[in-house]
Amino acid sequence: MMKTIWLPTIDSTNSEAFRRLPELASGTVLAAHEQTAGRGQRGNRWYVAPGDNLTFSVVLRFSGLPAAKAFRLNVLCPLAVARFLRASGVKAVVKWPNDVYVGRRKICGILVENALEGASVAASVAGIGINVNQTEFPEVSGATSMSLLTGIRYDVESELERFLSFLEPMIPAIEDDTLWEDLFREYNAGLFGLGVLERYRDNTSGREFSAVIRGVTEDGLLQLWDNDSGLIRHYAFKEVGYIL
Repeated sequence: MMKTIWLPTIDSTNSEAFRRLPELASGTVLAAHEQTAGRGQRGNRWYVAPGDNLTFSVVLRFSGLPAAKAFRLNVLCPLAVARFLRASGVKAVVKWPNDVYVGRRKICGILVENALEGASVAASVAGIGINVNQTEFPEVSGATSMSLLTGIRYDVESELERFLSFLEPMIPAIEDDTLWEDLFREYNAGLFGLGVLERYRDNTSGREFSAVIRGVTEDGLLQLWDNDSGLIRHYAFKEVGYIL
């Protein structure tokens, strides 16, 4: 059973989760009505209007999860968000590695951080930010929210509990290979840009090129069919970027 702890104001729920990690049981959720220094991927600041959106971190502990399977949480969390949003009438898709988009607009960002013990993941903290009621995004271009898309204003605490009802049944798949196969197949089948010719930038060389997503590997590499060369290329996170 997951336990939610609401905090009025905090710098970052991920930072607070790591500060309190020794005392937090697996399945604990730290949620904040306001984050003053939320963090996103690539070290970006994650800004949300106070009280309008869902900003929370999920703490999970493992017994001997190989570090090679650490990417699984980056699959599980956005997939749970996409299921939750679709159940609300919002046509969401997962954008590799773990954002959630509606059309070409971002509605959710996720930051997964792991605590390792040797070659195993001892614990993971998944920070999730879902745009719920915010209707203006002065610091971010290309964003949207549940409220903008449905015209409904939501109770964020109730929406968090509803989201967790999607996430919790999926958690065993992280350590169960049989359950994992179905989830990973669903993740790959619904990827943003799958089978569509899009523009990308190789962040190592700076080269811009057209390519088609073929899928994602078990260890999280994006498979792109390069239209310019006709080759299948594999990219790790930060090595390639979408040109939207």
